[in-house]
Amino acid sequence: MAYDLEEQEKLDAIRAWWDRYGTLCIALAFVVVASIAGWRGWQWYQDHKANQAMGYFEALERSAAQQGDDAVTRIRAAADTLRTDFPDSGYASRAALIAAHALAQRGELDAARQQLEWLVARKQDPAFAELARLRLAGVLLQQSQYDQALSQLAQPSAAFEGLFADRRGDIFSAQGKKAEARQAWEQALKALGADPASQIVQLKIDALSGD
Repeated sequence: MAYDLEEQEKLDAIRAWWDRYGTLCIALAFVVVASIAGWRGWQWYQDHKANQAMGYFEALERSAAQQGDDAVTRIRAAADTLRTDFPDSGYASRAALIAAHALAQRGELDAARQQLEWLVARKQDPAFAELARLRLAGVLLQQSQYDQALSQLAQPSAAFEGLFADRRGDIFSAQGKKAEARQAWEQALKALGADPASQIVQLKIDALSGD
């Protein structure tokens, strides 16, 4: 009989505890389960977006290797989708560089410029942004927009100092400013050092001397 009373007291204590904390336990359990499900859902969503972005990037690469008006249309469509829907995927910045190069080769300078201006404006990856500035200056040079081209080449990092100076020399040369071009190319030689690109710069200086 004493045993039954002891068991009953334990059951009563459990019921009392459950009446007091049961709802809280259920709520906490729901929060834990929902958090796990939410995290897994978020991971799936991120993986799904990454796979989508990769698909558009690969489509852009294939199109960039092709010729014709259809290829240009596909390049622009894939690059625009990556910039609009997947700007932070990591593929968008690389796609903008590839698209700009492919479009410029096909004479689509305004479209190439649009890709590069977007990348310069983002500034989230300094290396991509500086490379975009260098290439944008080249596109602007092709469009004879000399002042705008030069404005893209201000304050380069040490890694890009030589290449930026070389491009400044190209712009000055196109303007017929031989002295400024020589000075810029000599700066490029100094910054590039033993880089193979310095040989091309030296050829430009030699050609300028022969004029």
